[in-house]
Amino acid sequence: MDSPAEILPGVIFYSYLSTERKQKACFWNHHTLILQVSGQFTLETSAQTISMGAGEMLLIGKNQLGMLTKTPGFGGSYETIVISLQEDLMRKIALEEKLESGGKYRGLPNFLIPSNEFLQGYFHSIVPYARSSGASMTDEMGILKVKEGVKLLLLAMPVLRSFLFDYSEPYKINLEKFMLNNFQFNVPVEKFARLTGRSLAGFKRDFQKTFSLPPRQWLLSKRLDAAKFLIEHKHQKPSAIYLDLGFESLSHFSHAFKKKFGLAPSEVIHLEKVKKA
Repeated sequence: MDSPAEILPGVIFYSYLSTERKQKACFWNHHTLILQVSGQFTLETSAQTISMGAGEMLLIGKNQLGMLTKTPGFGGSYETIVISLQEDLMRKIALEEKLESGGKYRGLPNFLIPSNEFLQGYFHSIVPYARSSGASMTDEMGILKVKEGVKLLLLAMPVLRSFLFDYSEPYKINLEKFMLNNFQFNVPVEKFARLTGRSLAGFKRDFQKTFSLPPRQWLLSKRLDAAKFLIEHKHQKPSAIYLDLGFESLSHFSHAFKKKFGLAPSEVIHLEKVKKA
């Protein structure tokens, strides 16, 4: 399937792929639990790179940008189950279980979950529902499975209490550092504003002060500069880099590249070959 199937709308998803597929940019609004059934899953953010194989579990923190690589295992098999720990549901669980956050979480935003027999049992209990495309999972049952997962996570890692139940808004962070680390992600300016802890108006104002350009203009210029460097110095092909640099199509990338540098990417490659001859 080309996109994850919803087992419980907005909460539990199932993805099955028979060939390698790279999703260049993803944005997580909520904490997300990934159960890897088969194949390999790799998460790359500006601060971390984490890979996991069959039988492993990964917890991804909310309000993040990242790149995903999904690689089938032996025989072309790739399966993953994604559980979105939405804030409204987490608040409900906290009230029902009388859980408090235990203070603001200050650890890593993403980490593999150490396995134990309870989590493995939970893992295997969800797989049959996923493979049946959710036909036999009611909303009530789905919510119960999410609650069960949260309780088992807390049992395995009590420190997750402050991670899972932190409802504070993203604080205002260093705009320049964040944008230089994340400019390649093709997400709306509104998302960049939220991730830096600013309103859209505040983001645009601070951005102009920091970079002396409007966000969209700076993003395009920065991505094209990075592309030129990769083509000239790393000998990368345009077709291999345009998605990773936030361009939606090769034709859009080539047009923007020529408009800025006066040469198409293919012409730059040709000139580099001539220089070496």
